[in-house]
Amino acid sequence: MPDSRPRLFTPAFTLLFGLTFLTFFAAFQLFPTVPLRLLDLGASVEESGRFLSVFTAGSAVGALFTGPLGDRVGQRRMVVVTAFLFAICVGSYGFIQNRIWIYVLALPHGVVWSGLLTGTMSTLGGVLPEDRRADGLTLYGLASPGGVIFGPMIGLAEYRQWGFSSVTWILAILFVVLALLATSLPKDRADRERRSVLQMPERKMLRPCSVLFATALGYGALGTYTAQEALKLNFQPFLGLPTTAAFLTCMAIGMVGMRIVMTRIGFGSDPVKLLPRMLWGAFLGLLLLAIFPGGVLRHALSATVYGAGYSMVHTLVSTHVLEVIHPERRGAAFGATLFSFDSGIGLGSLLIGMVIGHGERAWGVVAYRAGWAVAALAAALALPLAYRLIRARGKA
Repeated sequence: MPDSRPRLFTPAFTLLFGLTFLTFFAAFQLFPTVPLRLLDLGASVEESGRFLSVFTAGSAVGALFTGPLGDRVGQRRMVVVTAFLFAICVGSYGFIQNRIWIYVLALPHGVVWSGLLTGTMSTLGGVLPEDRRADGLTLYGLASPGGVIFGPMIGLAEYRQWGFSSVTWILAILFVVLALLATSLPKDRADRERRSVLQMPERKMLRPCSVLFATALGYGALGTYTAQEALKLNFQPFLGLPTTAAFLTCMAIGMVGMRIVMTRIGFGSDPVKLLPRMLWGAFLGLLLLAIFPGGVLRHALSATVYGAGYSMVHTLVSTHVLEVIHPERRGAAFGATLFSFDSGIGLGSLLIGMVIGHGERAWGVVAYRAGWAVAALAAALALPLAYRLIRARGKA
C-alpha cells in the first residue's frame, strides 16, 4: 500500500541535509585540532580547552542576536552570509602564530557559527510537513553525526600529515562552497514581520532551554579532551585506522544508529515523552567513560551508548519548539536554544578542563576519568528538568 503521508525528501530538505553535513564535517575537523595547535604554541592542557569555551561564548551570546536577525532579514540570507564569514574566520587561523589571537578570533567566529545554525534550523521548520516533524528532524539529524563520524578522523590525519595551516585553508574553501550551495535554498518571504534585532525569549522556551543547558554541561569537554586522553594513553591503530578520534567517531555512529532505529519503530503520538529515556542513555555513556576499564574499547563503547542517547535530545526538544512557537519567531526561538546549549558547552568545557588540568598534575592521566565523572554528574541534572517538561506538556 503506498504511503499517503507527505514526503520528506523534497529538494529543499535534501539541500539542507547536505549543507548541515558539510557544516559539521568541516567544523569537527577544526574543533579537535585547534586545541592541539594551542599546545604546540605553548598552552597548557587546561588552557587548550578554553578555545571551545570562548567559541561557544560567542555562539551563545551571538545566538540572541542572529536568531531574531534571521527572522528580520531572511533565513536564506543569514545562511549564505554566515557561511562566507565562517570561511574567512577558519582560514584566518592558519596565519596565527600567537595563541592569544586564536582566542580573540574565536569569539566572533562563534557569533558567525550561531547565525549559520539558527538560519538552517529555522529554514528547516518551514520545509517539514507539520504532521511529520519528528520523522523529518530524525532524518535531518543524521546529517550532523554523519559529519562528525568523518570530520575528526580526517582533520587529525590532515593535521599530522600537512600541519594546522593546511587544515584551516582546506576548510575555508569548503565553507565557500557551502555558501554558494546555500543560495539555492527556498527564497525568504517578502512579507516578513519587521521585528527587533534583539528579542527576549518567550517564557515557554524556559523549560526546553534548561534541558539543553544541562545536557551540554556534560557534552562540553568531549571534543577537546577525549582526543587528548587518547594521545596520552597512546591508543594504537585498529585495522590500520587511527583511533585518536575513536570517541567522537563512535559517538556519531551511535547517533546514526539510534536515528535509524527510531525511523523504523516510530515515535508514537507524543514524541517528546521519549526525552527522559534518551537522557538516561547519555548519562550512562558518560558514566561508562569514567569507570569502565581499558582505553580504545572504553572510548568506543561509552561513546556509542552516549551518542545513541544524546542523538535524539535535540530532535525531541526541537519538535517541542516547533509545536509551541509561531513560525515567524522560530529564529528567535532557536537562537534561545542555541544560547542555552552553547552556554552549557562553554561552562562545561571550562569546569571539566579545570578538573582535568589540575588533576593531571597530581594523578597523571587518571585525571581524565575524574573529568568524565564530573561530566556524568552534570548530564544527570538534565533528567529532572526533562520530567518537568513532560509534566508541563500534560497540563497544557
